Amino acid sequence: MLKTISVFILLVALISCGGDKESLTREQANIEYDIILKGGKKNISYINQARPVLEKRCIVCHGCYDAPCQLKLTSIDGIQRGANKNKVYNGERFSAAEPTRMFIDANSTEEWRKKNFHSVLNEQQENGIDNLRHSVLYKMLRLKQLNPQPRVGMIDKSIDLSLGREQSCPTDKNFAKYSKEFPNQGMPFAMPNLSDSDYHVLVKWISQGLPDDSKKSLPDSSRQQRQKWESFLNKQDMKHRLLSRYLYEHLFLGHLYFKGANTREFFRLVRSYTAPGEAIKDIPTVRVYDDPGVESFYYRLRYVKSSIVDKTHSIYELSDKRMARYKELFITPDYKVSQLPSYKPEVASNPIKAFIELPAKSRYLFLLDDAKFFIEGFIKGPVCRGQVALNVIEDNFWLFFSSPDKFKVNTDENFLAAVSDLLNMPAESGSSLDILAIYTNYKERHNKYIEARSRTFEAMDKISLDQSMEYIWDGSDSMNQKNAALSIFRHFDSATVQQGLIGDYPESAWVLDYPMLERIHYLLVAGYNVYGNLVHQFNTRLYMDFLRIEGENIFLAWMPVEQRKKIHDSWYTGIRGNDTRHLRQPEDWLAKEFVYGYTT
Repeated sequence: MLKTISVFILLVALISCGGDKESLTREQANIEYDIILKGGKKNISYINQARPVLEKRCIVCHGCYDAPCQLKLTSIDGIQRGANKNKVYNGERFSAAEPTRMFIDANSTEEWRKKNFHSVLNEQQENGIDNLRHSVLYKMLRLKQLNPQPRVGMIDKSIDLSLGREQSCPTDKNFAKYSKEFPNQGMPFAMPNLSDSDYHVLVKWISQGLPDDSKKSLPDSSRQQRQKWESFLNKQDMKHRLLSRYLYEHLFLGHLYFKGANTREFFRLVRSYTAPGEAIKDIPTVRVYDDPGVESFYYRLRYVKSSIVDKTHSIYELSDKRMARYKELFITPDYKVSQLPSYKPEVASNPIKAFIELPAKSRYLFLLDDAKFFIEGFIKGPVCRGQVALNVIEDNFWLFFSSPDKFKVNTDENFLAAVSDLLNMPAESGSSLDILAIYTNYKERHNKYIEARSRTFEAMDKISLDQSMEYIWDGSDSMNQKNAALSIFRHFDSATVQQGLIGDYPESAWVLDYPMLERIHYLLVAGYNVYGNLVHQFNTRLYMDFLRIEGENIFLAWMPVEQRKKIHDSWYTGIRGNDTRHLRQPEDWLAKEFVYGYTT
């Protein structure tokens, strides 16, 4: 025993006296004992020490669905979940994959192991040495330290940086093989090494077993606000029940916060098996409008304890003013709810049909109040790999909204009920293998809807140029007038939505009406399944083409008749022109003059 201790002390002394990174060799001890011993027994703070390093250097890659090996480093729960070699984004799979959403599809490490996630930590006898010896996360960090990335020059060509690269996802048992085959692929992958101080913080934290000093309870003010909102969302009269379902299906992806509370406190609106006051247990349906499978469930506000990353962060304020607005739009008006909508896919996936008993104007005003939030939904949305969602839009365009009071499609429940079957979308089919459905079913229905909407447009009187802006929503009846016009900027696989008209005149613009705004949300947010098969992804992508063209064509209605085709054709040239011939929509109505008084 004394001999073992002596060897250990000598080894620590030699390591502690060692040189800089350049002197490290693979033959050195597998465990950096000096880091374990530094600082004594005081725990590393997750909140003040470890998390800042993870947020600064790690979660930009390991923060969303596209995290390598599905290793989420945005929370301790994500690290404990571990890694899985299956790719979330796979445009070639014929059947849908099993969802693996953090905090939804499993509630414990044991449950994640049953879903084929392997540990990146020590799950054997816990002590500082074994916590490093059996930690893949530590070994990946150390591999980078042993093979520091050059400070200048290009990254070695042997390092594959492509999005579709094969993933290795080594386990503790095969890590030695991985390190020999890929010595230059430690963590942070293809990025500069961690600083010594940051590296020591993470290694010490891992050796201690990931101590967690994050708060376990909310401040009184936030807890009271949450109780107030959960009480409102779970009222049992028919109006409130229908409204709560509508709110849930529109806000589920947002980061909700209470006005006046700590700005770092965000919540997600979820469906739970458990009532307010009990621990939340999510109902893990693939889509938010899927049948929950139980007769009674509750809408709850789950605290977001993960690190906040921009690509999944769309904020939505809850306040007394907001609750009063909901009551003004949906509770005070005199109407009756005869029954709650079915959860059958052909109904639930179509918001025009599902929520036909909610006043149409109220639904539209609800969306307009936070138009930026809802457009951000598909810009960020459930899709973290930007080009999956964004290659359907231009690099820069402006967005306007038609007036809630001037167009029949926005407020006429009878018209919307009559055309609702024409507005079904691909999500109703789930992960069907019918790749032709987009042409044989949805395009045909969509074109019939365009014809029906065109007839209402053609029946309208011509308006003067001065009057025409009254037909564009100006935000005056909204909670936030700044949402009246939006500017969208795209750079390949990332995009942003800004309030107001920013920059020079863009190449194109859209005008959205209520059915379009609603369908965009249900197509690309509520109804989109990132784990879906190739047909689901393909049909969703093409249907969004229909909606983009529809929005562009409505915008053209405000242009002089003789200029419309010229403007339209300028948007569709070259490859894009060839690709979109099969997406053409009925355009006869564009020959009707809507606005007169233009001068040249």
